[in-house]
Amino acid sequence: MSPDILALLVPAAGVAALLYALISSSWINKQDPGTDRMREIGGYIREGAMAFLAREYKILAIFVVAVAILLGVANAREGSSPVVAGSFVLGAVCSALAGFFGMRIATAANIRTTAAARQGLVGALAIAFRGGAVMGMSVVGLALVGLGGLFVVFFKGQVFMTAEGIVDLPLTLGVISGFSLGASSIALFARVGGGIYTKAADVGADLVGKVEQGIPEDDPRNPATIADNVGDNVGDVAGMGADLFESYVGAIIGAMVIAASATSGALAGVILPLVIAAVGIVISILGTFLVRTKEGGNPQAALNIGTFGAGGAMLVATYFVATQILVEPIVMDNGTTVTGTNVFIASVAGLVAGLLVGIITEHYCAKNRGPVNRIVADSSTGPATNIISGLAVGMESTTAPIILIGAATVIAYNYCGLYGIAMAALGMLSTTGIQLAVDAYGPIADNAGGIAEMSGLEPQVRERTDKLDAVGNTTAAIGKGFAIASAALTALALFSAFQKQAKISAIDVSNPVVMAGLFVGAMLPFLFSSMAMRAVGSAASEMIEEVRRQFREIKGLMDGTAKADYARCVDISTAAALKKMMAPGLMAVVLPVLVGFWDKNALAGMLAGVTVSGVCMAIFMSNAGGAWDNAKKQIEDEPKDPEKNTGKGSEKHHAAVTGDTVGDPFKDTAGPSLNILVKLMSVVALVIAPLII
Repeated sequence: MSPDILALLVPAAGVAALLYALISSSWINKQDPGTDRMREIGGYIREGAMAFLAREYKILAIFVVAVAILLGVANAREGSSPVVAGSFVLGAVCSALAGFFGMRIATAANIRTTAAARQGLVGALAIAFRGGAVMGMSVVGLALVGLGGLFVVFFKGQVFMTAEGIVDLPLTLGVISGFSLGASSIALFARVGGGIYTKAADVGADLVGKVEQGIPEDDPRNPATIADNVGDNVGDVAGMGADLFESYVGAIIGAMVIAASATSGALAGVILPLVIAAVGIVISILGTFLVRTKEGGNPQAALNIGTFGAGGAMLVATYFVATQILVEPIVMDNGTTVTGTNVFIASVAGLVAGLLVGIITEHYCAKNRGPVNRIVADSSTGPATNIISGLAVGMESTTAPIILIGAATVIAYNYCGLYGIAMAALGMLSTTGIQLAVDAYGPIADNAGGIAEMSGLEPQVRERTDKLDAVGNTTAAIGKGFAIASAALTALALFSAFQKQAKISAIDVSNPVVMAGLFVGAMLPFLFSSMAMRAVGSAASEMIEEVRRQFREIKGLMDGTAKADYARCVDISTAAALKKMMAPGLMAVVLPVLVGFWDKNALAGMLAGVTVSGVCMAIFMSNAGGAWDNAKKQIEDEPKDPEKNTGKGSEKHHAAVTGDTVGDPFKDTAGPSLNILVKLMSVVALVIAPLII
């Protein structure tokens, strides 16, 4: 099949994903929304989530316009093009739309999942998963419609031509890289802002509600409980969606830019990542139909069949697609020969590494496993030993994933050079549609449990939603493992693409300028995490004071005769998140520009430092936070016995709640945001590369 036809099929696959999302949304909206009280609670959550998104997007719109103007002016010179500004805006708009669509359907699916759980588990699982699938398919659909559409317009329209009268692939892809920058910018602000929002609410609800007042989680008497449920959508639906949108686009762009440097077969190498992504959409859609269970069945098994079934099918499809498109080997500019079989091996290395990192992440975070059991045991002697144990678990958990990521990098490079590293990242992300569906299912199930509790439904309804939520915690852990592993390889691919565009042949660590950049880059994840953690702490303090005030001043709140002021807590989280997200986000965009215009080799050193340090920090923080969270839940599952210091309300439980509170901004704010930090800085460097040669 000719490259022209293959290029046209890419946006068509994106349209298919969006149609699937539209049909699924229509089906979900037709389901029973439950009782009047359920609709009231669901309305509060939806209103808070959409209000946050609207306020966030107004602020980001100013940022996007300002950056677009700067990009247009900076690239209005020979050898580059101001059109990159349009690509940047399109990437930002597509990323924002994916978050909007996902949030919209998640806040409709949550009450319908609760209503279905009144009848049984099967219907509840179907609604929660289809809600997650809308998020997943919106992400991959908008990514390929935007990215594939730009490539078709520029390539078929022959917008950028060389003196020899052929399409200028490096310049074309340099302009399209603006799409990735737009996606990355929105992703970082969405992750940081969403993380600050959700953790400020969560910490306030837990410390005052659970510890000080001794009331259950999601109790309607707790003023912060609506903000907490809004935060699940803001952080884990819109935030995670923007994160994987950016990773997905970055992996594709990285591979395309590297392929453009080939001395022969460049066009085939450029189109291959797009086609693999398009095939991945089709397989992800088919995989969603495998997710089904029967009453009394195991939801985890149903989700695994869909996810791993899609992964296995994608391996077979990758071999077929790669060998058909790369009929003739690609010869890279450094002499590396790339065949279809080699691309398949690199993709397998990436996919296997991603799966193993996810499984290892689950091991360190899951209840009743060795690491969490150690934290539970150490909680018996107070908060200090709980925190020490959690930190130790998080640090230890970096070992195996880093070795696996390193092994995948070496294998991919040995078979395909730098192109192989990019294809390994794409191998992990090729079935993002269903991976994100499974991931976004978690917060929908979590919200369903909160709505069941606040609506006063029968205990068996909460038991069913808790069963779905427990599976969601596991899928979230695996999803975070995938996100971290793919972030590492995507950052390497983008970094390699930057080297090609900036004409940097090697990084010489004996050069003091490079070493200075390396040190600064290694420091940045620590500074970034500090800013995110302090933002959560500041917002949480304000939330705690407000919740305490309401319990103190609203007469009848504790006995259920008065209603909490939920809106005030939602407003505190919203205002804090929007105010505090700007500084860390701007740092990630501005620093690469400042360093790059000073010395491109210093920028290369900084990217190397931030990638290594950032990936290690992300694994440590995400896993430590997840382990603390499940240690608390494991103690809550114990029989309540004051003499044995077990169960809810015990000193052991109070210690675990303190550890979980520390871990909340680790796993849901700073840790996931670091994934985007390392990629965003590489994308910024890639976009400015033509200007600093």
